[in-house]
Amino acid sequence: MEHCRPLKVPLTPNLKLYAHTGTPLTDPNRFRRLGGKLIYPSITRPDISFAVQFLSQFMSQPTDAHLREATHLLRYLRATSDHGLLFARNSVFQLRAFCESDWGSCPNSRKSITGYAILLGHSLISWKSKKQSVVSCSTAEGEYQAMATTCCEITWLLALLKDLHVHPLLPACPSFL
Repeated sequence: MEHCRPLKVPLTPNLKLYAHTGTPLTDPNRFRRLGGKLIYPSITRPDISFAVQFLSQFMSQPTDAHLREATHLLRYLRATSDHGLLFARNSVFQLRAFCESDWGSCPNSRKSITGYAILLGHSLISWKSKKQSVVSCSTAEGEYQAMATTCCEITWLLALLKDLHVHPLLPACPSFL
C-alpha cells in the first residue's frame, strides 16, 4: 500500500455494510491480521476509532467487501500519515467532554453507536467509538446510554488526576451533542 492512491475519508461515505455483503474470503486470516494491526494506530488516531470499531465486527466471517473497506482505511492512513495528537502547553486546565449516539445505526443488530471525546484543556486525552450493549428503543435512550458511558469515563479520569495529585482548576464540563 506504499504507492496507493491516498483518500480523504476513512470509510466510504454513507456506507451500509452487512455481515454477509460480498463473497466470503478464502483466507479470512488476512483480514483478521489487518484488523488487529489497525487497533494500534487507533490508540493515537481518534479519527480512525469509528472505522476500526466498525470493521472489527466482521472478524468472524469477513468478505471481500469488508476487505475493500479495510483497504480504503489504509489508503486514508496513507493520506493522513502526518496527523496526530496535539498536547497544548498553555490552555485552561479543565476537563471537557463531548458525546453522541447514532441511534440504531448498525444494520446487522440495530444497536446504537456511542462516541465520546474528552479534552483536558485543548488536548484530547480520551475517546471511544463503540457499539452499545443493548438495543435502544428510542433516540433518547441511546443518548442516555452515551451520556452514562461518558460520565463513567469522566469519573475515572478525575480519580486518575487526583491520584496523580493534579487538580483541574475548573469543574468538568460535559457537552452532549
